[in-house]
Amino acid sequence: MTIYDDAEAAVPAARVAAALAGASPVPFWLDDPARPEPLPALAADTATDLAVVGGGYTGLWTALLAKERDPERRVVLLEGRRIGWAASGRNGGFCEASLTHGEANGHRHLPGEAARLAELGRENLQEIADTLERYRIDCGFERTGSLSVATAEHQAGWLRDEAAADPALRYLDRSAVRAEVDSPLFRAGLWDRRGTALLNPARLAWGLQQACRDLGVEIYEHTPVRKLASDRQRLQLATDGGTVSAAEVALATNAFPSLLPHTRLHTVPVYDYALMTEPLSAAQLAGIGWTNRQGLSDLDNRFHYYRLATDPQGRDRILFGGYDAVYHYGRRMRPEYEQRPQTFGKLAAHFFATFPQLDGVKFSHQWGGAIDTCSRFFAFFATGHRGRTAHAAGFTGLGVAASRFAANVMLDLLSGEPTERTRLRMVRKKPLPFPPEPLAWLGIQATNGALARADRNRGRRGPWLKLTDAVGMGFDS
Repeated sequence: MTIYDDAEAAVPAARVAAALAGASPVPFWLDDPARPEPLPALAADTATDLAVVGGGYTGLWTALLAKERDPERRVVLLEGRRIGWAASGRNGGFCEASLTHGEANGHRHLPGEAARLAELGRENLQEIADTLERYRIDCGFERTGSLSVATAEHQAGWLRDEAAADPALRYLDRSAVRAEVDSPLFRAGLWDRRGTALLNPARLAWGLQQACRDLGVEIYEHTPVRKLASDRQRLQLATDGGTVSAAEVALATNAFPSLLPHTRLHTVPVYDYALMTEPLSAAQLAGIGWTNRQGLSDLDNRFHYYRLATDPQGRDRILFGGYDAVYHYGRRMRPEYEQRPQTFGKLAAHFFATFPQLDGVKFSHQWGGAIDTCSRFFAFFATGHRGRTAHAAGFTGLGVAASRFAANVMLDLLSGEPTERTRLRMVRKKPLPFPPEPLAWLGIQATNGALARADRNRGRRGPWLKLTDAVGMGFDS
């Protein structure tokens, strides 16, 4: 049993139900009066130098960087619904420097270049900060760092080892970590001051949208691309309102089915869920500390992430998410999957076990969304149509910052000129694809069960996880 298994049994169901009663199903970040008015859909055929498909972070960064590289280039961005409505407007707002879903995962998959990738990730995070300042994008960007917390004694040993290997990390024993954030579950902590910023994810997307438009990017919402075809000269993107003829195309559709068929088996959509509390009083905040506002996560395979979040009225709340990662047979994505009462109930029980001093707090929002998961847990790249199409996907929940790096990679690939980025093994090597159904569903269910057993067995990986490790799968987070 893990401490969270005990929490589900210990927190009364009536208490959980009361806390969740009336919670809005709208993602908290999108429930904001600052949300821009909808942009019109494409209504006629058009031609462009670069067409970007997808209006999340990857697509927005690609469009923005393309105009920065060449202000005369015509850029058209096509979004099937609204800018930032999917993963980019539903995530926890952790803007992490890592390009490889953590340094350990980078060393596992790319040992020869993991150190350089860590440097490039830190440079990328600083470039994001510089861009936000340059375009005056107000998205609550805070360089708080992150705090990894041990909820079991064996995990404290893991954190001590990490701190011993990297002097930039600060190890916190039980009393020290509780002085930072007061939870009776915390045995130890590891504070990384340099690798993480926190932000409002929807306002980042909307700020990038405005910056793109200011530079002349043409953005069309409610314009899903139905088909991508090519001839010797141009690429043709068919939409309901017209055809876009483009010299080059950047595909930034992430969890949604790729317009390059040979990349479709490389990702699966996995649903992640989160809660947001109502505003906390000064006394409630004082009861937990958290004056340094770090982003937190625990060390289980089925981990939680949580943070303080400021609402439009300037009041602090707590976002609490993670734990369950749900895959639906056949790679299906449906609106009804965004609400999962059994997961919200688990998260609420885990929240009250983490912060018993917040007994009586209610949740204002409960939501979920799909993450584009690949087998190595970090982005991969592909090209098509003789190098005129570039594709990036597979961020596995850590794409807030890495999407900007991916945008630069796609633009480098489309340029046809080798760069340091395009020479990276990260860019040249693809992860193992997932098998077709029913093997994908069976394998993912087996992996989820094995991860849960490992959490209950002091992190020891059983035969199934050892097998996935041996074949190069990335199921370690």
